[in-house]
Amino acid sequence: MTERSKTQPAPSEDVGIQLHWLWLAVLVIALDLGTKALASSLLTYADPVPVFPLFNLTLLHNTGAAFSFLADAAGWQRWFFVILALGVSVGLVLWLKSLKRDETWIAVAIALILGGALGNVYDRVVHGYVVDFLHFYWQDYHFPAFNLADTAITIGAAMMILDMFRKPADDAGASGD
Repeated sequence: MTERSKTQPAPSEDVGIQLHWLWLAVLVIALDLGTKALASSLLTYADPVPVFPLFNLTLLHNTGAAFSFLADAAGWQRWFFVILALGVSVGLVLWLKSLKRDETWIAVAIALILGGALGNVYDRVVHGYVVDFLHFYWQDYHFPAFNLADTAITIGAAMMILDMFRKPADDAGASGD
């Protein structure tokens, strides 16, 4: 038995080890779709319900992307965003599968983004728009409404950015280049 096999698994044993984080993506999807269903059944479209200062629940439908980007397009954007999100989702699953055992932080980030992306894809396919209902504002400035899927995507993206600062870059000089 070699020294390597005593201390760590062979690379083939480590492949796909982080796929167990897919449960988190499924949880994000379930929470997202559940809260969107509640918002759709309990709120009246575009009628803000004050929750506390600076925050309302306001049911809105977004046919565009983040911050209603392309919301006024002729309808082609629906399928463009579906295909884009599905492509990104495949890439995220492949990335998750390629992670090593000790890359938990980035695995969680990927799972959050994946769950959020698929939650919004469901809306686009079934409804033709994404259900938004979380609405923050300050005086006369209103931040675009969003949902739990958007929140998961944002948290996951922030985790990825933080990850760049958490660990040192690979030492390019170590390989003798």
